[in-house]
Amino acid sequence: QVQLVESGGGLVQAGGSLRLSCAASGLTFSRYYMGWFRQAPAKEREFVAAISRGGGTTTYGDSVKGRFTISRDNAKNTVYLQMNSLKPEDTAIYYCAGDQTMDWSNPSRLPLYDYWGQGTQVTVSS
Repeated sequence: QVQLVESGGGLVQAGGSLRLSCAASGLTFSRYYMGWFRQAPAKEREFVAAISRGGGTTTYGDSVKGRFTISRDNAKNTVYLQMNSLKPEDTAIYYCAGDQTMDWSNPSRLPLYDYWGQGTQVTVSS
């Protein structure tokens, strides 16, 4: 079955960096558009970033533009999220998600994604 497994979360001070990974199995990874979302306590799940199947097209949520970078390695069936200049408001559980289609006009639409990981906690201290 399809599995998406996130890793790389942890506790970091404001201004620091983390790199999240999401390892996929049970699917032909190169056929899937991939996204990252996050959810803070008592808040709705928020779109962070998305990437095309070949990695040539990316898009970001406004709150992370210029600080976060999404990338992928299809040979390793893995998508990454490099997070720099972290802020306390970036604290959340981060999820990766995948689907064989993408609506670039609205990549944040949750039902667009068929598969989700279990999430990894990122905590940024002030």
